[in-house]
Amino acid sequence: MRIIIPMAGWGTRLRPHTLTIPKPMLPVAGKPIVQRLVEDLMASTDQKVDDIVFIIREDFGNTIAEQLLKVAADCGSKGHIRYQDEPLGTAHAILCAGDFLKGNIIVAFADTLFKSDFKINAAQDGVVWVQKVANPAAFGVVKLNDSGIITDFVEKPKDFVSDLAIIGIYYFKDGAYLRSEMQYLIDNNIREKGEYQLTNALENMKAKGAQFHKGKVLEWLDCGNKDATVYTNQRVLEFIKEQELVSKKAVVENSVIVHPCFVDDEAVIRNSVVGPYVSVGKNSVIESSVVKNSIVQSKTIIKNKLIYNSMLGNYVKLEGRMEDWSIGDYNTIIQ
Repeated sequence: MRIIIPMAGWGTRLRPHTLTIPKPMLPVAGKPIVQRLVEDLMASTDQKVDDIVFIIREDFGNTIAEQLLKVAADCGSKGHIRYQDEPLGTAHAILCAGDFLKGNIIVAFADTLFKSDFKINAAQDGVVWVQKVANPAAFGVVKLNDSGIITDFVEKPKDFVSDLAIIGIYYFKDGAYLRSEMQYLIDNNIREKGEYQLTNALENMKAKGAQFHKGKVLEWLDCGNKDATVYTNQRVLEFIKEQELVSKKAVVENSVIVHPCFVDDEAVIRNSVVGPYVSVGKNSVIESSVVKNSIVQSKTIIKNKLIYNSMLGNYVKLEGRMEDWSIGDYNTIIQ
């Protein structure tokens, strides 16, 4: 089994957080999004995952490439880096994996996490994971027959076709067959909305007899913007709350941690209330503050602040001030 992870997008909806690192490297509950995705995918198959191919932009730099190779190694697989420097669509992105598109493969776009209890049936031609959504016009969607086999793939329909959105996770029994159908789109300049779409390749495969089954997740978690990522952090912390999430190397003094929270090594929390649903990165300091439902990355300092539903990057310094008040009866002050 091989896993292909296209992640060459800029992540513009998550700026300024993605000005320095790609979106899939942002931490959720203490781990990069892409690492959590890989771990969940590996848990979904009984086969050994030999190779993980990360498709990135070359200008992400060597540091990001090395971090991704470490993610693969930590999961017991060999990592590989391939590059896509022009956004020409989902089919083009996957094709950048080249010769790794053979045999059993999982393709997963690295801007989403999921909760599920599925196991991949490697004997099936393919599986496309979907979830019901309120606004299907923003997604690729599928139509099904009574047996749960996909009959149609439609990319961002203007008129209602289905509310089953493709969440960006796929299994293919024959990666080489998928590769040839995507290459056909490139060779014949077959585009939809200006790009080479994976759904067009899937339509061609289906027309030639391939059967794609519907896969279902219990929960689909988006990491597309700040609010969605903070919510995803909350849900992941809820999923893993039985684990030990506060490092023994963290310093917690005269403070209350309302679980679930993740607190990394060498973090310092003093005279504060932290949680619920907060992730605190390595070497960050929180003093005389209240922090709820937020992501605080590494080496960040927070003092005298009330923070909610927030994302703070690395090396941030956010400091308020103590205030001296004299307020009489029946006053209301809103700041």
